[in-house]
Amino acid sequence: MFERHFIPSDTDFRIFRDYGKIPGLDMAHQYNGYVYHTRYDHPEIIPRNTLQNTGDNVLALVRAIANSTELEDTGKFAAGHVVFYDIMGLFLVFYDESTGILLNIAVSLAAIAACIYSTKVIASHVDLTVSELIKQITFTSGVQLMAVIVAAVLCLLMAVVLDLINTSMSWFTFSWLILGLYFCPALFGMFIIPAMYFRLTRDGRLPIGCRVKILLNCHCILMVLITLTLTICQIRSAFVPMLSVLFYTISLIVNLCTGFYKTSVVWTIPHTFIGIPPFLFFAYLSHGFFSTFIPMTGRFGDGVNPDLIIAAFTIVTSILIAGFTIPVFNLFKNSKIIAGIFLFINLLCIIFAVTPLGFPYRPETTVHRAAILNVRRTFRNEQNDIRRTETGYFMLPQDRRARSIIQKFGYTELAQSIKTDCDTEMLCGLPLYNHRWHKARNSGIWLPGPDPNFNQMPVLKMSTKNQLSKTKMRFNMILTGPDHMGIFLRPVNGGNISNWSFHETPLHMNWLPPYFIYFSYGIVTSPLEFYLDVENNLGNWSRPAFEIGIAGHWNHDDNLQTADFKQFLASLPKYVDAIAWPASYDTWYF
Repeated sequence: MFERHFIPSDTDFRIFRDYGKIPGLDMAHQYNGYVYHTRYDHPEIIPRNTLQNTGDNVLALVRAIANSTELEDTGKFAAGHVVFYDIMGLFLVFYDESTGILLNIAVSLAAIAACIYSTKVIASHVDLTVSELIKQITFTSGVQLMAVIVAAVLCLLMAVVLDLINTSMSWFTFSWLILGLYFCPALFGMFIIPAMYFRLTRDGRLPIGCRVKILLNCHCILMVLITLTLTICQIRSAFVPMLSVLFYTISLIVNLCTGFYKTSVVWTIPHTFIGIPPFLFFAYLSHGFFSTFIPMTGRFGDGVNPDLIIAAFTIVTSILIAGFTIPVFNLFKNSKIIAGIFLFINLLCIIFAVTPLGFPYRPETTVHRAAILNVRRTFRNEQNDIRRTETGYFMLPQDRRARSIIQKFGYTELAQSIKTDCDTEMLCGLPLYNHRWHKARNSGIWLPGPDPNFNQMPVLKMSTKNQLSKTKMRFNMILTGPDHMGIFLRPVNGGNISNWSFHETPLHMNWLPPYFIYFSYGIVTSPLEFYLDVENNLGNWSRPAFEIGIAGHWNHDDNLQTADFKQFLASLPKYVDAIAWPASYDTWYF
């Protein structure tokens, strides 16, 4: 998940990996991510055994690498990947990618063979022709596929509805709500469709036990197709459905070899007991996922509905955990009660979610992150005369519930959308802090407010302007200011930036302007000197060639916060963790 960029975080090692091409291992602590980058993020909250465990891993890793034969010829092992996963945190399973491919194919073929043979066993004990049995298998396959689709639709629909009524993230504090809000609809969908099919198409020649066995085989073939598809796409996580297929195949072989498969009920005993290890493994994986991702949804921004993410993973987990379990419930006479239990638990959790009890945040433990800047914005025209000045608070939502939080602040009437500015000003005319703010800029909120306080305004000067050719001009610039600044660039009047002294990727990749450059410094406080080469095919330099905006951030000096700003922050609810500082934004034309 980290490698596929599903996790919105980086470690300091990323720069060495991406630009230094240095191999290494990222190690990050993910439990209790609620406090990550908040004022409650203190060393004291990390258990000492966690630090000990990290040290043990590092030491074992260094010893293993130092004594490995791979170091004798590193070029031989430069390419390729490894499939790896731990079993309940007890030990690690790993093998190379080619072994994983062979294993996936071997298990899939064994599963197909076992399903075919078990079907022959069923055929020998029922009064059906071959064509009738094939027809039964075909319909059952369609029913199981429909059950999976219905389960997915119910989960996704729940996520959409909860978001529409502004009760998303109700599980943020009480994660057990996910069981009722999403797992119950998924399990209900996987159960009710086959149950209705069995009830409406009763056939005395084919007992319910045989029909359930056929349904299980159909689900196995579905998992085989998923495994092979992921394997063909070179997705190493294909081991997940492969393990599900493996244990079902083992239970099927045990039942066939013992003769239990010919019975009406006894076969469920090996099926159930052999299904316990994969159930525990997938439950363990699910716990790890939810423990990691639930806190992360508090910093996904409001452009993503986190309930959809939770619903999607619930669907996958339900198929893995319950795909070979739910069909067995059809053997019970009172199967309606099972469906009713799923719906009842779902209803109770919905009621809990829409009441104040389902409010996502709690002080100190599960806080709401709020990025709030006290900003002065100054815009200039092409003659560099000030055309507009504004002061106030810029708030960038950190999660989906940010606007409902605005209502609780009592600032609903004052809050203004920045959509108009995003349509007219360069990058919404806001002092965006980093690339994540840049991506989420359209969801920003502006509250008119008092003027911030600064001790050093950014100063931008053009040192020289040299015409390189009739259609190309070089602008040499000097920038001074606080130790965190943003540079925003937009060519105007038919020009385009063909070269500059910054990283060349945006230009080589033909990224569309406006451009955003993040600049910061530490001990070295010398001015930033940079150049821009602007091309204008008409060779008309009588008008400005580009607009430039400079954002200044004073994000580690609380003394610069004005009394008004501190009072505003103090008025926020206790469950809000505000990341706050003064900032400026100024534009010029050159």
